[in-house]
Amino acid sequence: MSDQLTMYSTTWCGYCRRLKSQFEREGIDFREINIEEDPAAADFVMKVNGGNQTVPTVVLPDGTAMTNPPIKKILKALAASGSK
Repeated sequence: MSDQLTMYSTTWCGYCRRLKSQFEREGIDFREINIEEDPAAADFVMKVNGGNQTVPTVVLPDGTAMTNPPIKKILKALAASGSK
């Protein structure tokens, strides 16, 4: 487990860019990993998404993975865990 949220993304993903800007606006500290540059990250994303490289995939500090989640869902989960 990490104390930081992780977002798996690609450079061309519009949903990733939007979510990243929402994290920044909300002051959410996060780590971004480009799955096109990290084969192990791409494998992880495929594992949690039924074999698909779906981004953004977000992993919360408690280890929960979410696929293309709305910012409200992330904020709710972080508040429930005491992370935000």
